[in-house]
Amino acid sequence: MAGVNDLNRLKNTTCYLCGPMDRVDDGGVGWREDITPILKEMGIGVLNPCNKPTSFAVEDGRFREGIDQLKKMEMFSGVADAMKEVAAIDLRMIDIAHFVIMYIDMDVHMCGSYHEAFVAIQQKKPLLVMCKQGSPSLPNWLFGVMPHQHMFSYWTCLTNYLEDVHTGKDNEDYNRWRFFDFEKIYTKEK
Repeated sequence: MAGVNDLNRLKNTTCYLCGPMDRVDDGGVGWREDITPILKEMGIGVLNPCNKPTSFAVEDGRFREGIDQLKKMEMFSGVADAMKEVAAIDLRMIDIAHFVIMYIDMDVHMCGSYHEAFVAIQQKKPLLVMCKQGSPSLPNWLFGVMPHQHMFSYWTCLTNYLEDVHTGKDNEDYNRWRFFDFEKIYTKEK
């Protein structure tokens, strides 16, 4: 049986994909579809708010159009009711994720993504941030609440770092990575 000190340290963990959805043309789908196969290749489960593992709180183009209509008609109670379900399930996915990957485009206003990120930070989960404009463009506040070594300017740097964590090449955990032997949890002991 493989232990946590062996290769594949991230196998059977889950990752939440955090980033803008309601103010980007593709609804936030593109980058999530690009990184998902890389994560799954490492045996990492993916929690994707664009493709929630639930039958409710579906957040697609039709949903966003409905929210926009409710706002135009100033039916804010309807907006609140719909968004409470979305916020609840997305924050629950943060709770059960072992780590979070966050995509930031400084040209796109985000609200929920920052909330999700700060919940992950409070829970001492690894938060890996990829910034479209480069990590020097990230908000100053992030540098005060998370390791700067978890901030990236290129997807390849983020995925290389993740591969190093996965294979044990990265020995620095910045007080965030905690590994469990999931084989012990899920298999019968003899």
